[in-house]
Amino acid sequence: MSQPRRSPHDSYETETTDHQTETETILLKHLPLNPDLPSPLQKDAHLQFLVRNLIQGFPSRYISQDASQPWLLYWTLQSFSVMGVALDPNNKQKAIDTIMAWQHPDGGFGGGPGQAAHLLPTYAAVCALAIVGRPGPGGGWDQIDREKMYKFFLSLKQSDGAFLVAHHAEVDVRGTYCLLVTVHLLNMLTPELLEGVPAFIMSCQTYEGGFSSASQPYFSPEPEGPPTLLDSPRPPLGEAHGGYTFCSLASWVMLQPYLALQKPSLQRPSLNFKTLLRWLVQMQGSEIELGGFKGRTNKLVDGCYSWWVGGCFALLSSLGIVGAHSRDDNHESSTAHQEDEAWDDIDDSLWDRAALQRYILCAGQHPAGGLRDKPPKPADSYHTLYCLAGLSSAQHNVFLSSTRQDAIVRCWKTSPESTHEQLRQACFLHSLSWTEEEGTSRILGAQNNRMNATHPVFNLTMTHTEGIMAHFYKQTIPSRPKKT
Repeated sequence: MSQPRRSPHDSYETETTDHQTETETILLKHLPLNPDLPSPLQKDAHLQFLVRNLIQGFPSRYISQDASQPWLLYWTLQSFSVMGVALDPNNKQKAIDTIMAWQHPDGGFGGGPGQAAHLLPTYAAVCALAIVGRPGPGGGWDQIDREKMYKFFLSLKQSDGAFLVAHHAEVDVRGTYCLLVTVHLLNMLTPELLEGVPAFIMSCQTYEGGFSSASQPYFSPEPEGPPTLLDSPRPPLGEAHGGYTFCSLASWVMLQPYLALQKPSLQRPSLNFKTLLRWLVQMQGSEIELGGFKGRTNKLVDGCYSWWVGGCFALLSSLGIVGAHSRDDNHESSTAHQEDEAWDDIDDSLWDRAALQRYILCAGQHPAGGLRDKPPKPADSYHTLYCLAGLSSAQHNVFLSSTRQDAIVRCWKTSPESTHEQLRQACFLHSLSWTEEEGTSRILGAQNNRMNATHPVFNLTMTHTEGIMAHFYKQTIPSRPKKT
């Protein structure tokens, strides 16, 4: 097998080109002899890595993550879920009790007991509760103080539609994503909370097509009253980044029901999908980089961007962007795919799903268990989840199904005491209409490599998403057709 070409450069040696050359040399050693038969997924080793962290505690080097305790638990629990492993009742209860110790008395969750409330650990804590929690005493769900949480969220809102991630902290679009996921899962959506958010998201898009962390608002002083926010300029602050791009695009997808309910006369914010798609495609590495994704221009491939960038294509498809693996299910799939059928996905011209799986399986797995950025880096909980979630997104075509939405509509029960019922129903339907297209999964290598499908927006399994949303919206969700 001939070796793939090295990445070209202008013969001007820099630290960047040295790192790229070194990375390519290392990755070459992990190139499989047969591209269709990569290293098998070492599930047992990865499970042991996760169980060891969960039961015995994290190594001492994790002390720097003391303010990220909800994230450490969420990464661990969702890794179990993606691999199809459930916790026993005793460990579930321990997890619930631990999570509830992070709830701040004034609303939201902090990074640990007694720590300040923050949007990012609030998302992680709520998602962890979606996995292990339940209704009733001690189950966690009914112990969430949603009224105080809503007031906390509103106190972080800025006049330009952005949110501080915590009191006296910075604006970050990742915080907007975390807030939107939380209010969707817990039935806390209001127009007051969402006003101005789409325009803020739009302002974070850079000239490259991806998104930065925030933007700089400008205001015009008024003779009386508060200053007026100017539509322009609102320059993005920083370069396009995979994590910010996923959070921005996922937020944009969540905002679609809200935007659809706006008056037609109002000018709606819009994104430049052409430059966004081009940027996302260019983030996938070449053959010598094993098809992994990088998070910024001229940076190295990194396993976590398997989700942060690779996961964006399903989001784009839900917005009607042609070619980003999407379909409607008003008709049966025209091809009954066999397990041994060759790869023939229509979206391969945009991004190579087989190559991404190859990177994760051959370069992302640590021999001692867990997944990583790339060799020779150590494994950690963060990369373990986002490599596995990226593997899932590359294997499954999960799309917004009109048939599924119709089934949910027929079961909808209007709550007499509910406010903003139209917005509430629209967001519920939009969140739960994601469906895996039958017969189109593409598992590179052995079937043991298969991951569970995960929600493209929330990064929870559909079972966990439906469970927590059914409880907080007080709805009965129709069962899905059994797989044949």
